[in-house]
Order: sequence, then structure tokens, then C-alpha cells
Amino acid sequence: MPVSSEFPAFEPPKVDIFNFMFERKEREYPDDKALYTDPETGRSYTYASVKAAATDFGKGLRAVWDWKKGDVVALYSPNCIDTPAIMWGTLWAGGVLSPANFAYTADELAFQLKDSNAKALVTQVDFLPVALKAAEIAGLDREFIILMGDKRLQDASFKHFTSIRNISGAIRYRKAKVVPEKDLAFLVYSSGTTGLPKGVMLTHQNITSNLLQLQASESNKLSWQGGPSGKGDRILAFLPFFHIYGLTCLIMQSCHRGFELVVMAQFELERFCQIVQEYKISFVYLVPPILLGLAKHPIVNKYDLSSLRMVNSGAAPLTKELILALQKRFELPVKQGYGLSETSPTTHVLPWDDWKSRMGSTGKLLPNLQAKYLDADGNELPVGETGELALKGPNVFKGYLNRPELTKDAFTPDGFFKTGDIGHEDKDGYFYITDRAKELIKYKGFQVAPAELEGLLIDHPKVDDAAVVGVYSEEHASELPRAYLVVKQGVAANEATAEEISSWLASKVAPHKKLRGGIRFKEAIPKSTSGKLLRRLLKDEAKREGAKAKL
Repeated sequence: MPVSSEFPAFEPPKVDIFNFMFERKEREYPDDKALYTDPETGRSYTYASVKAAATDFGKGLRAVWDWKKGDVVALYSPNCIDTPAIMWGTLWAGGVLSPANFAYTADELAFQLKDSNAKALVTQVDFLPVALKAAEIAGLDREFIILMGDKRLQDASFKHFTSIRNISGAIRYRKAKVVPEKDLAFLVYSSGTTGLPKGVMLTHQNITSNLLQLQASESNKLSWQGGPSGKGDRILAFLPFFHIYGLTCLIMQSCHRGFELVVMAQFELERFCQIVQEYKISFVYLVPPILLGLAKHPIVNKYDLSSLRMVNSGAAPLTKELILALQKRFELPVKQGYGLSETSPTTHVLPWDDWKSRMGSTGKLLPNLQAKYLDADGNELPVGETGELALKGPNVFKGYLNRPELTKDAFTPDGFFKTGDIGHEDKDGYFYITDRAKELIKYKGFQVAPAELEGLLIDHPKVDDAAVVGVYSEEHASELPRAYLVVKQGVAANEATAEEISSWLASKVAPHKKLRGGIRFKEAIPKSTSGKLLRRLLKDEAKREGAKAKL
């Protein structure tokens, strides 16, 4: 029998995300509460101003671009305090937001633009060259490329999102009607369990349900008033807003509960410490490699991080050893959570009070969720046995865009989503993730699809065959992509060739996809009689050798 959450169940919201946030009666905090702050400029949005900016942008989409329900806005930008207004404005107009990794190359961005059928693209001035090239490849008209952030172009050749507005006054546009359990809010791109990146379809109800799940287990420990700063708990946001982790746990949760989000465009350890000290940050979502820096980097000693009440680690497994290494340096409560793009994202959170007694656990199952573990044949295992985690609940995604067979394969016959992660539940209801069945590589929380890199590597003129696996590096507290290559006859399998191929690939992909785990040459890539690549054998070989990382 599947196990159910110990938390009281709730009725999944019957309203869209915009109404859930901005038309609710139970909001505790005032209109002038600061929600999103840029520590570099001091610019911020309050609840009232972000609602107004979002509504103006939504009306502008309808008036200027004749926006239709289901039309997709792609977002290609580092973290920016304008993101919430653009996001909610898109949803106001009935659109779908599809955020893309700002480190993508033009080809990678073009793939997402074409796959999502994006009608518009929002970016920043510094990212225009790549955005323009990607739009050209994807066939997206330049008219539908607009800007966000503080920089403007002197010739105003591309409009700022604040200029997309209904200025005629002749027509009054109303917010689009949305069916929360059916209509999409986000298309985030994930590698799922196998293959190239694919669009994860998340509905309005998926997101609102996950916010209520977080409220029951996480955000009720934080307050919009008081706290170390006297102005309520503040959360430092550097996890990327192009990931559902950032969209839901940072942007959405802050507005839902009234916490001020101090937004970093990109992570840098010393600046992180400076902001924690200056703004008296009390809560942070992060990933294990950043914890590693806090535990070992000498720069941390220069700053007062005592305002931090709790740190939550996600996106990749967190080891007990890393938590203990951090505790040797200074007392900082660290706990773990678990989730996936396909689950909006959070499904498990370790209670605050259990961070020390349950190190290594991803926590308890959130409200309205059911879970079970499966063996290799898909049969349910008894509680306590190790298997693949499968989940069912209102925050579980609708499916993969335009990939009905992959969607079907992702679920059990009785409707449980197969996560591809291996673990178990103990007798007290605490869950543990111990391994991954899926091919996906996680480099410092970023997703790397082996099939994508293999496809590129095989195109190199000196490569005959390729396989890519993740190898774990204790030094970096992360998996690193490693390639196993068969080179063409007459090509030297030496360090110079490896460096040439590695540099060539690095020029074609985002930085997190570089072969930091190195290149190894083989006579042949191990495959089954049916031709299926046997990654397991390569992973075993990598474990024996260890991960010698390249920066």
C-alpha cells in the first residue's frame, strides 16, 4: 500500500495563480511590504507595486501583441527583481512562462524557443547578442524581443517590458479566464529521466498546491514581521529563477507569505556573505557545493552570518559528512528537502527541529501526497526496502510537452510519477534518497543530459563513439560530467586530443555542461546486444578510478 502524508490534507485551490496571490482575503501583510530587493541598486518592489507592474504588462500583452491564452513568453536572463512582474503579467494575460538558463548558447536557447513555440522573448541588454541569434534560428520575429533590468539601449531599438502597455484607453482588458487544474502556467525544461531537455508542463493548480504544501511544512517557521532585521524574515535568492526551485520556493513563496527576497543576479561567495551580514538574512535555499564553500573557504571568516536561522539544501543529495564539516566551523542549522521539476518542485521537507537528529534525511512527505517504492520490475516494495520513489499528488506535473509516450512511461498504471530516484522510508516516516536510477547528471544543482553531450561529441571529426556519465567529486560536492570516447582510426588517444575535444565542446554548451570530470579513451563503448549503452559499467569504472576534476 502507498503511504500518505502525515500532514492534514487541504482542498487544492480552484483559482489561478494570479488570483491566488493578489485577490485573496487572508493576506496578513500590508500593501507596502517590500517583497523583492536588488542589493546592488537598492531598487525594490512592494506587494502593491509588483501587482501593478504585472497587471500593466499583462494588459500590454493583450493590447500590443494580441496575446492569446496559452501563448508562451520565454525568459532568458539572470535573476532580476523584474522577473516576478513579468511572470505574473504573463499569467494575467493567460500566457505561459518558459524560463531558460541564461548560460545557454544560441543553439541551446533556440531549441527551447522552438520546442515551446515561444511567441516572445524577454532578456537583458548584455544577453541580446545570444538572444538575437537564437531568435533568428528559431524564426522568432525581433519585434517580440523585449528587455528587462536596469540597462536600456540608447537607440531604443528594443522596448523595455514596461513599455508594453495598453496606452489607448479605448479598450479595457480583463484578466484571462483560466482552468487551474488544466491550463499551464509554466513550461520549465528538464531532462526528465532520459534524453534531451523536454518541456515540463506545470498547471496553475500544481503551483498553488505546492505553495500550500510549503506553508504547512516550511514557511510557517518564518514571519513577515520581526526577525533578525526587525522587518520580517529575509531570504537570500541566488538559486536561478529559470528553475522551478527558484520560481516556486523563492518568488512565489515570498509573495504568498510576505517575506522579503533579496535577489542576487549570480552567486559569488564573498558577496553572499556580505549580503547576509548587511541585510541580516535569516533563511537561505542553497545547494551542497555552496555549503562546501561555507565550510572551507577562508573568506567566510570575515563576515557575521549569525542572522541565519536555517539553511535548506536541495537540488542534489546532501551528505551527513558535509553538514558535520560545516558545523566544525560555525553552528549553522542545515536541513534538506527534496523535489523535482515535475513536482513543482517540493515533495519532502525535513522539519526544522529535526535537522540535527535526522541528518541525511530529505524529510517528511508533504500534505496531499502519496508515495511508494518500486523494484526494477515496477512492483511495489514494503516500507523500509530500497527502491525507486514514485509519487502522486496535486503538485505532480501534467506531462512532457508534445511527448505523449515519454509522459506515459513516466507514470505507473495507477498514476504515480516515477521519479527515477532511489531511496527508502524509515519506520518513523522519514525519507532518504540514496541514488539515482535516471541518467540525468546534476552538476552543482544544474541538470546535464548525457544524450545531449553525446550527440555533440559524436559530431566531432575525431570521435567515433561517445558516452557521458556523472562522476562524484568530494572536492566539489557535486557530480561532474565525464566523457568516454572512441576516437577514429589514426587519431592519438592522448592528453592533447582530450584537451582539443574538451575545449571544442565547451565552446558549444553552457558552462555547467563542460566535461569537468575529464575525458577517458576506450577501445569500445559497452553496449547491450540490442545496442543500448551500458552506462552502469562506465559508472562502476569511474567509481574505481575516482573523479579528478577540471575547473
